[in-house]
Amino acid sequence: MMLQNIRVAVRSLARTPAFTMAVVLTLALGIGANSAVFSAIDAVLLKPLPFPESERLVRIQQHNARVAEPGVAPVRLLDWARMNSTFQTITGYYTQDGAETSGELPERVKQAFVAPRFLEVWGAPPALGRDFTDAEFRFGGSFAAIISDRLWRRRFNADPAAIGKQLRFAQTSYTIVGVMPASFLSPDREVEMWIPVFMDAPYAQSRFNVWFTVVGRLKPGVVVEQASANLASVQAALGREFGAPDSDLTVSISSLKETQVGRAGQSLWLLFGAVSVLLLIACANITALLLARASRREHDVAVRYSLGAARGAVVLQFLTESFVLALAGAAVGLALAFAAIHGFRVLAFNFPRADEITLDLRIVLYTLGCAAATTLLCGIVPAVRGSRRDARSSLASASRTLVSSRNPIQWTLVGAQIALAVVLLAGAGLLLKSLLALGRVSPGFDVTNVLTFRLTGSWAEGDMRQRAERTLEFLETIPGIERATLGFTFPGAPAEYATELTVLEGRPGTEPRINAETRFVAAGYFDVMRIPLLAGKKCRERRDPAYIEALVNRSFAKAYFPGEDPIGRNLRLPNANATPVRIVGVVEDALEAGIDRAVAPVLYRCGVSAQPNAAFMVRTHNDPTAMVETLRRKLREFEPLRSVYDIKSLEERLSDAFAQNRLRTLLLAFFAATAVSLACIGLYGTLSYFVSVRRREIGLRLALGAVRSRIIGRFMARGVAVAAFGCLIGLTLTAAFTRVLSGLLFGVSPWDPATLTGVTALMLAAAAAASCLPSIRAARLEPMQVLRDE
Repeated sequence: MMLQNIRVAVRSLARTPAFTMAVVLTLALGIGANSAVFSAIDAVLLKPLPFPESERLVRIQQHNARVAEPGVAPVRLLDWARMNSTFQTITGYYTQDGAETSGELPERVKQAFVAPRFLEVWGAPPALGRDFTDAEFRFGGSFAAIISDRLWRRRFNADPAAIGKQLRFAQTSYTIVGVMPASFLSPDREVEMWIPVFMDAPYAQSRFNVWFTVVGRLKPGVVVEQASANLASVQAALGREFGAPDSDLTVSISSLKETQVGRAGQSLWLLFGAVSVLLLIACANITALLLARASRREHDVAVRYSLGAARGAVVLQFLTESFVLALAGAAVGLALAFAAIHGFRVLAFNFPRADEITLDLRIVLYTLGCAAATTLLCGIVPAVRGSRRDARSSLASASRTLVSSRNPIQWTLVGAQIALAVVLLAGAGLLLKSLLALGRVSPGFDVTNVLTFRLTGSWAEGDMRQRAERTLEFLETIPGIERATLGFTFPGAPAEYATELTVLEGRPGTEPRINAETRFVAAGYFDVMRIPLLAGKKCRERRDPAYIEALVNRSFAKAYFPGEDPIGRNLRLPNANATPVRIVGVVEDALEAGIDRAVAPVLYRCGVSAQPNAAFMVRTHNDPTAMVETLRRKLREFEPLRSVYDIKSLEERLSDAFAQNRLRTLLLAFFAATAVSLACIGLYGTLSYFVSVRRREIGLRLALGAVRSRIIGRFMARGVAVAAFGCLIGLTLTAAFTRVLSGLLFGVSPWDPATLTGVTALMLAAAAAASCLPSIRAARLEPMQVLRDE
């Protein structure tokens, strides 16, 4: 019987190809968009990390109220691993970019320097070769390395004999002892080489030297709260044993998955809510079309009843037609979702786990579930209404000889579509206004004609400070470059380096503590960035063992030295052995930590950043992108064993920092535009149907002298009135929806009157346009022709 119903449904739908095509495409758009966004949510938020028992993996961080520290000291990591009772394993790693020089040309390879039991934490042994031995973590041991499957295939053509071969970085050669499987997805997906750290080396014994990102695997049955309490007691014991800095530290533990996902989950759930609303609008649209189709089939249903058909069989036939339409829409939707997923992976390059987004069996099953839900949502009301007609009255009458009923369900569905479209339109409008507000923010520095890049480097190279100084001097000899500098990070990139400072000249205890973001900048930084100097002098090319020169911004001077001259004051960092810092100048405020953040007190420490992969910045006379190839060629001649990478203009870099905002706004705007289009199509279709079933009434009115303009006004008023009611409901729903958006907005209120007024006006204008054509068609009817047809 089901197969027979499907055959009948297919034949019936084939007789109305325009209707069938419209329904399938509408459903394909709704289901496809929903499946595409769900695939991102599934990969990023729902699936566990690609490691065995990944729910037991956690990120461990240390916090110092006096200074923001980027990692954990090696000796402290070993103490945690030795003294805890809740972790199966604890390890750590840090990354840097190196230039591998054993080939014909230097090749940039991202390296991870790892603590003992690194692979044990991830539960991922090498696919080829072996893991590191204990001896390889001891000072003076051999230099070993495990490489990724990607590097193995690229450099060694997947040759098993690669085990035992060497890769060379600067003056150090590493022997390959293992190859990781292709399925191993390191937390930093760019890493292609893992190298053991000499944990007992002299430079690793200071408790102030912090560099490890720490990851642990909990014992079975242990929860995060238990591990946090246990590690807190361990750190308290270390504080009592060693004093500062351990006595100043606290420890926090969080799920590794939550740490990796970050704020991306908020954006994805927002987009999923938007596409779910879009699917509801599509369902409402299809339901209205099916209701109209069912009313035109009253005569057919009456004939079936007269021949003895049961009502259940009629309902089942209606639902089968809905199922066939939903299944066809889901099939086309899957094709759209496949294309959308590939586009999303390109646009969402900075989303965590974006490379794991794919169309798999889970997504296919979800899409089929959407088809089943759509069948019920779209088909149940038309099936019930279409199957309860009175057979005798339907057989005794023709559809065009009676004045139609009001059809309140169709108009209710239209109003619901408009209300939901208003919600999406308001959200898109607020995000767009927020993005425009970000674009109008002045960062406090000049982003034009600035080219930024990094050079590969290694702690093993020796005097990196001297090497960086020589590089800066060379850069300023290249024609087209006005000034060169470097820093720890690029300006405007979100970063936090809060540090507590002490004034050496004495400061009343009633004064607030000095907490400021600390940034390392070389001489020329303020010339390259064109940050105005307000007082004192800029950084100079000098070294003085007695003190380090520093500049502060206006907010620093205003917050901590109000009414005083901060120049000449000496500050000390939390490390008691650190060289004092002397303030030599005051500069204007700049949004160093990101243009979406408030200005904070900043201390600029003058000096070349002695670290690998420093952030180089050069100001060019003309378009910086025109200097890219020249810069690469010149630096290859100057430093043949180093690679230039991550080269972008500063404008592009700041733009990339808000790529997620743009993507979120773009997609929501697309969904909103689609929702408005579907709502207008629904209004147009319902009003056209309303006109078609009232042809006799309209003909009689025109024959009796009704003015055509009043006919137009009557029908347009009906469409606009429904739209106005839908807008009112939509604005009420928007009040709840914008609470979700409040954390994603910048420079605009969630209840911005201008945006909500503009959304309402746009929706009403679109509704009026959609109502116009059916209203004109009604007014252009010829009375005699209509009455003759009836």
